[in-house]
Amino acid sequence: MSALGILWFFLIFLLIAGYFVLDGFDLGVGCLYPFIAKTEGEKELLRESIAPVWDGNEVWLLTAGGALFAAFPAAYACTFSGFYLAIMLVLFALIIRVVSLELHHGNDLHKVWDWGFFIGSALPALLLGVASGTVIAGVPLTANGDYAGIPLLGLIKPFTLLCGLLGLAMFLAAGASWIALKSPVDSDLRARAITLRRYFQIAALALFALATLWVFAFVKPHMVAGLGIVRVLLALLTVAALVGALLLGMKAPVGKAAADAPAAPGIMGACAGDLLPFILQSAAAIFLVFLCACSMFPNLVVASAGSVGASITIATAASSALTLKCMTIIACIGVPLVLFYHYIIYKSFRGRLELA
Repeated sequence: MSALGILWFFLIFLLIAGYFVLDGFDLGVGCLYPFIAKTEGEKELLRESIAPVWDGNEVWLLTAGGALFAAFPAAYACTFSGFYLAIMLVLFALIIRVVSLELHHGNDLHKVWDWGFFIGSALPALLLGVASGTVIAGVPLTANGDYAGIPLLGLIKPFTLLCGLLGLAMFLAAGASWIALKSPVDSDLRARAITLRRYFQIAALALFALATLWVFAFVKPHMVAGLGIVRVLLALLTVAALVGALLLGMKAPVGKAAADAPAAPGIMGACAGDLLPFILQSAAAIFLVFLCACSMFPNLVVASAGSVGASITIATAASSALTLKCMTIIACIGVPLVLFYHYIIYKSFRGRLELA
């Protein structure tokens, strides 16, 4: 198991974490869109809040898939062929979301595009968590390392559904945090977002506790024993970040109290107490992704109990040393450029929006 193989194992999870954070909040906005927005002006504000950033956010998922293909082709072949139907559902849902956002203006089918935006956001938010739970719990593999389960239906199990609900709760909490961050400080929309943010953060904590108990009861025997201390630390950090976001969010002023509150200097003044809960919610998502990474290490695809084939690991799936070296050089150039792009975009469109 080479050092570059280990590096790319965690770099791929870093890309997934970037997607979980960045596209997570705009998927959450889409999930909440039909329910939290009561007027056309509020719906317009939600669409405008993610319009400058959603397409750039999705790049992280594409890059993670491309990196997996180049660095660990055997793992890519197994997961993308075994989860083919689920992946196609996610892709079609993302296409529907894009179409709904782009075609919402200039025609009379607003209700159709509203529900298209919701479905195109909710389906990926749920299925991505289900797929993550399936990879963690293990999948049936043949002697050649191919997926041996039933397409799509083989992913639906109690633990994978629990992981899907946990992922969905995290997306919804992130979406509510973003809406609170971008809404006018004294608006009813922000007050509703803060209330929902609390509920979904509590739900995420409860689902995380249930998933952890499930892992210790049923999944742990199939997990590698290494990195145990790191896993405990990441679990504690995840809980601490969610609890911190919840406590800070409970102190956020709403309505007239928010309008009358003295403004703090700099960006914190513009965000009126909603920035730190959003940052902590994002940190919890990052910790959760790396908790999954450390739980699987050094496995890329865990073989379930009774599988004919063995788990696909870093050592058995890694590309050549030359390929990994070239990828590392490209990443050292490309990743800073992408981060700089995101910095420019988010800085340019920072601050709250006004209701139409």
